[in-house]
Amino acid sequence: MSLPVDYFDALYAKSPDPWGFETSPYERTKYAATLAALPRPRYGRALEVGCAIGVLTALLAPRCEALLALDGAEAALALARRRVAALPQVRIRRAWVPGDWPQADGTQADGTQADGPFDLILLSEVIYYLQPAEVADLARRVRDTAAPGADILAVHWTGETDYPMSGDAAAEAFIAALGPQARILRQDRQPEYRLDLMRL
Repeated sequence: MSLPVDYFDALYAKSPDPWGFETSPYERTKYAATLAALPRPRYGRALEVGCAIGVLTALLAPRCEALLALDGAEAALALARRRVAALPQVRIRRAWVPGDWPQADGTQADGTQADGPFDLILLSEVIYYLQPAEVADLARRVRDTAAPGADILAVHWTGETDYPMSGDAAAEAFIAALGPQARILRQDRQPEYRLDLMRL
């Protein structure tokens, strides 16, 4: 089974930064590598899935005309909103993916204009929270909302976890589910994480 939102709510109830996003050398190094891997200096519309408390969001924002950041834990989103309050191009939204995926055209369920299509979709340490069937659904939604030539970047911890999938299994399942139209631009494996960059 995929991890429920209650799992994350419980973590944030114990600590406002349960993974050390603000203080961990691992996170700092991974964020730098994530930004360095992006092949374009700027993106028009970007989507960050799993923004947590918004540390990477704030670092990514200067390279985006518009950035939509999603997470399922409201406690994390409250901190993310405060962190990016001075960045008008960033919007923070509560969403549990893949079910609450933003639309690429038309209007949203709330009547607002669609958020996509996106020319960057970033999935940083989120896919392994899903079960395999949901990874296929996630890949379909990524394809449906990606602009032509969009960059898709997935980053995952490769150590042991108690999540439904390992980082390697999640990354490989996602790449396979994206299908042959996804061209792999870069794969970088470090001792603690892997980075997979695709273009649709």
